[in-house]
Parts: sequence; C-alpha cells; structure tokens
Amino acid sequence: MEKYLYTPSKTSSSLNLWMAYPAKEEFALSSLGYMWLYKLSDTHDGIHSIRVSTDTPLPSCNPDAVAFSLSFDFDFMGVLELLDKCKIPFLAAERNDDTPLIFAGGPVITTNPEPLKAIFDFLIIGDGETTFIKVLDILKTKPEKNEALKQLAELEGVYVPGFNKKVKKATDELINVIYTPILSDKSYFKNTFVIEIARGCMNRCAFCTASYINLPFRCYPYEEIIEAINLGLKHTNKIALLGAQISAHPDFNKIMNYLCKRIDSGENIELGISSLRTDSVTPEMVKILVKGGQRTSTIAIEAASERLRKLINKNLKEDQILNAVKISRENGLKGLKIYSMIGIPTETQEDIQEFITLAKKIKAENKRFKITFSFSTFVPKPHTPFQWCKREDTKSLEAKQKYLEKELSKLGIESKFSSIKWDYWQTLLSRGNENLTDFLIEVYKNGGKNGAYKSALKSLNITPGKAIEGFALTDSLPWDYIEIYPSKQLLINEYQRLMKRS
Repeated sequence: MEKYLYTPSKTSSSLNLWMAYPAKEEFALSSLGYMWLYKLSDTHDGIHSIRVSTDTPLPSCNPDAVAFSLSFDFDFMGVLELLDKCKIPFLAAERNDDTPLIFAGGPVITTNPEPLKAIFDFLIIGDGETTFIKVLDILKTKPEKNEALKQLAELEGVYVPGFNKKVKKATDELINVIYTPILSDKSYFKNTFVIEIARGCMNRCAFCTASYINLPFRCYPYEEIIEAINLGLKHTNKIALLGAQISAHPDFNKIMNYLCKRIDSGENIELGISSLRTDSVTPEMVKILVKGGQRTSTIAIEAASERLRKLINKNLKEDQILNAVKISRENGLKGLKIYSMIGIPTETQEDIQEFITLAKKIKAENKRFKITFSFSTFVPKPHTPFQWCKREDTKSLEAKQKYLEKELSKLGIESKFSSIKWDYWQTLLSRGNENLTDFLIEVYKNGGKNGAYKSALKSLNITPGKAIEGFALTDSLPWDYIEIYPSKQLLINEYQRLMKRS
C-alpha cells in the first residue's frame, strides 16, 4: 500500500518520463533522493512520470526519456539490465533519434562518470533538485534530440559528452526540506518518514566522498524541519533524521527536544538516527533515541590508533570513543556498532593491534553491553585528498581481517567485514576512465559475479593500472573536467598536509 503525501499534476502530459532505479523497488522506495526527484517530476506540468525498478513490470507506454539515479558503484548492473529489458542499445552512440534520451544523476555520477558516460546522453552533476526541473522544462518541449542536447549543455550542472569540455557541479541552497513523499509498506524502511535536515559534513575526513562532494555544509531552517515532522506524523509514527553530520545542525537539540516533548505527551513515535557523531554523544540525545524506540546505534571511529585518525583528519581522542560507548550504555541503548576501516594509507600491524587494545578497554568498562566492530576496507575515492592513494593488496588485507576476526572473537566481540574482493572492484569502478565502458558491459553479460569481473579483464586485455595502484600528484585525473570545490590544488595541499602527520 502506498500513501502519497502530495498531489500529482493533473495537467495533460507531453513527455513520458521513466524514473528508473537500478535495483529492486523496495530500495527505490527507501532512496530519499530518487523519490524526491520522482515527486518533482510527478508534480511538474506536462510530465507523465512513471517509476521503474529492476523487479517491476515495464510500463505499457514507450518513454520519451529515461532518468536513472545511481547511488552505488555497482548500480551499473541495474542500468544495463533495464536498458536490456527495453531493448535499448547500451551505448548512446548506437542509439538514433527515435530512441528515448537516457540520462542519470546521483553520487556516482557526480564523483566520476567516466566509466559510464558513453551509456548516457547526458548527466546531472551535483545537487539535482533545481537542475532537474530545468532539464524537465527543456525535455517537455520535445525538441529534436541534438537540439535538446545543445540546450541541456548550457545548463549549470549538466554534462553532455561531446558538447561540454568542463562542467560545474550544481550546488543548491537548502530551503524546502526534502522528505519521504510516498509512504509504503513495500519500502526497505517500511512506512518510515525520512527527513533530510542537513547536507554535507564539516569534518572533511580525507577519504570521505560524501563530505567533499556535498560541500559546503548546509542546513535546512528549523521551522521547515518542524513543519515536515508534523506532516510525517500525520501519516506514520516512524520518523528518521538524515544527514552526514546531523548533530552539527545549529538547532539539532531543539529538533530533538521537540520530538521528545511529543513522545512524553503520549505519542507513539519511533525515532531513527542512522549514526551518532562520536564526539557529540550526550546523555540527553541517547535518552531521546531510547524513548523513540531505538535500541542500538552506530559510531564511526575509522581507525583505532590516534596516529591514523590524525592522518585521515578524524580528530577523535580515545577518551571520546570510550565516553561515547559509556554514555550509550548508561542511558538505555542495548548495543553499539563501531564502524572502522582497514587498509588506510601508511597503516601498520601496530595500528591494527590498536583495535584489540581498544576493544579490551571497551569490553572491560561495558560488561553485558553488545559491541560489534564493523570494518570496510579503504577505497580511494575521487574529489577527496586521498584520491591519489594506492589500494592495499588483497592478500595483505585478508591477513589483517583474519587477525582481527580471531582476536576480537577471543574477547567475545562480534566483527563484520565488507567483502575485500568487492571493495577491490569498487576501487576500479570509482577511479576508472572511459576505457571501462566495454568492461562494464562484458561484466553484465556474464552475470556480474566476481568471476565475471576477472574474465572481463582478461578477455578485453585490461590492466587496472592507476585506478588500483594510485596516481601521482602531477597526473591528469579522469574526472578533472568536473569543476568542484575544493579545487584539485586545494586537495593536493590537504593531502600533503595530512601525509606529514604519518
């Protein structure tokens, strides 16, 4: 069952737009950015907007345009699957004037569209809300394809291969709060009203794409957030606050207190916050989360050694970590997930050993409190100070993982790890160039499993090269044509400043 929290446009439509999500519908319904853009298209005069996912039947009408939203590097599989189902050629160069315009946006596209750009007619780089409306205004007039691309290339934040040589990332001012526009029991987060309260992060951890591509840090006005909360609570009791650094919102405590008062007045509100900023955890914050039904939460420490935390610009002291765990336990949470990474540049076995030392301290001070260490492996990402870094060797990472699993198990602490092999492929996709397009198509045709990646490299005689081994500071990077703040030179300066700490 779906509940629309807005009224779709009732005007006659000139453009059939498929809003395509390259994964299952349950994930599409939980993707705030995708669903908000669908709402914008569904309320736009002259647009007939239809949601499409990999597990939904294809609409009966033919599309004039297909818009994809890509949040994860492996979403290319869903893109190719949907194009395949529609019998639309994978490459833009192989499509004619009668085929629909195929375009995309989202974090993957903003970060590095090079491996995918030959698949799309044009791409939206950066924040999509304002740019997307301008795109729709052009498309609904239904100009001839080449003329449409010419007009689109003039928009800030739109990259049209063959037309633009450079593109400036679109950055929107946050005024109208983005929230879940359609509540659904089919969503991965069933009937949950998600509200974005801030975008970006001021911490600027050296590895973090989400921080750097969303600069500057911006917050929605308090009054707009409260208005959105009130709307959501008219239709559901599940509220979730979204943002990479939500506790940095200048009115965060006021927002939490508002929700707390409503809970204290007898309302059954389930409140969700995906993670807590380690150095800003307070008893009041945890108590409100517990009142809202949250039993566990997550803190991110990234590294256990203070040396590495300084290197990555995660300025976090050990006593702040221990204090966050203590506050969480003493104020009603039943457990805490501690998110970390292995394979950070310059990491040594001594740095890995620090995880065990830290775990012992946490365990000793917090008996009968469930602690889970969750590890990913470092994946260097474009537009960050660590975009030049080497990806650590797989065998070395596997040895570190086995050591941590064994030693943490001895302490009775659960540990979870991302797939080292898949993180390797993610690195290749994240920093690859246009030569990877045929590789992606070959991977899709062969089923997309780990073996498909290996065989595609071999059959196409592709060497991962600098995408895995790293770049020199003087190298031209595949994504250099994207104009974004901070500039490449500022990232070089930051990289050099941080590496002096190693």
